[in-house]
Amino acid sequence: MHINNRIAAFSQLGEKLQNSTLIPSEVIYKAGQQNNWFTPENISLALGSLATLLKADALQKWVNKYDLSKIEPKRVGVIMAGNIPLVGFTDFLAIVMSGHIAKIKLSGQDNVLLPFLVERLLEIDGELAKQIEYVEQLKDIDAVIATGSDNTSRYFEYYFDKYPNIIRKNRSSCAILAGSESKEDIDKLGQDMFHYYGLGCRNISKVYFPKHYKIEHLLGNLNNHEGVITHHKYHNNYDYNKSIYLVNIVHHYDNGFLLLTENEALVSPISVLFYERYNDQSHLEQLIAKNENKIQCIVSKDGWFNGSLPLGEAQHPSLTDYADNIDVMAFLSSLSKIERR
Repeated sequence: MHINNRIAAFSQLGEKLQNSTLIPSEVIYKAGQQNNWFTPENISLALGSLATLLKADALQKWVNKYDLSKIEPKRVGVIMAGNIPLVGFTDFLAIVMSGHIAKIKLSGQDNVLLPFLVERLLEIDGELAKQIEYVEQLKDIDAVIATGSDNTSRYFEYYFDKYPNIIRKNRSSCAILAGSESKEDIDKLGQDMFHYYGLGCRNISKVYFPKHYKIEHLLGNLNNHEGVITHHKYHNNYDYNKSIYLVNIVHHYDNGFLLLTENEALVSPISVLFYERYNDQSHLEQLIAKNENKIQCIVSKDGWFNGSLPLGEAQHPSLTDYADNIDVMAFLSSLSKIERR
C-alpha cells in the first residue's frame, strides 16, 4: 500500500473527527464506565487534538522527514497506556503510516475508543486491515513500543530486551513563571495543568517562579478551572492530599480545588502542584537540569524560556513532539535492517 493512500485514509479520518457526532453517546458512555476519568469533555478534547494532527499537509510534512520508500514490513508490538483517552493513538499512527504491522495490546483502561476509530478508518480504506491486529500477548513480533510506569518499565526492559524497542517511563511537565504573567496567562497555564485532570505526561505538575513571586496571583487566577473539583475521583484525591498535609503539618496553599506546596520533586499527586523558587536565570537552569530526564515539556509565557512552549500549548503536541523525546518514526524506519524472527 502506497504511503499516499495511508495519508489519504488518516486525513479523511481526521476530517470525520471534526464532526462532534462521530462517536455515538453509547461509545462515550462505555469508555467512561470503563475509566471514570474519561469524561465526555476529555474525550472530546482528545478527539479535537487528533483532528488537528490528522491533516493531509501535516501528515505529508511529517513523513517526508524519513525514508519510508524501502520499508520491509515488520511486526511491531505496541503496549498502550490508558491514563488519558487515546494516548496511544500516535504510536498506532506511526506504525501503520510507516508501513509496518501494528500488533496492539490495548490498555484495560482504554479499550473502547481506539477500536472504534480503527473501524471508522477501515471503512475509509479496508486495505489497512492487513496492518492492524489486536493481541492479548505480544508474541511473534520483531520490535516493541511499550509505555508504562517506572516500575513496569523494568519488567518491559527485561522481557523485551532481545527486541529493538522503545520503553517509556514516567514523565511529567513543568511551567516557568517570570512574575509578569497576566490573569489570562495564568488561565492558560490552568489548561496545561487541569486538562485530563492532570493525568498526562504533558500536564504541568511543577512550577518554578522567582524568589519574591506572590503565590496568591497564581492561585487566585485559576478560577475558570474550579470545575475539576466536581469530579468525584479528583475530589477524593484533593480531600486525601489535604488531610495528609494537615495531619503532617506540611505548609501548603489551598484555593479550594488545588493544593500548592514547595517540593523539589517534579511529579506531584493529582490535585497538587509542586513549586520551587529560583534566584536568577542561572539558578533556574540548574533546577531544570536536575529533572531533565523526567521532563516531557516546559511551558512559559510566549515560550520565553529556551526550549519551552507558550502557556496553554502543552496539550497540543505536533506529530514530531514525541513522548520521552524519542523519535518513533526514526526508530520504525530503522527496522528494515533487522532480520524477521
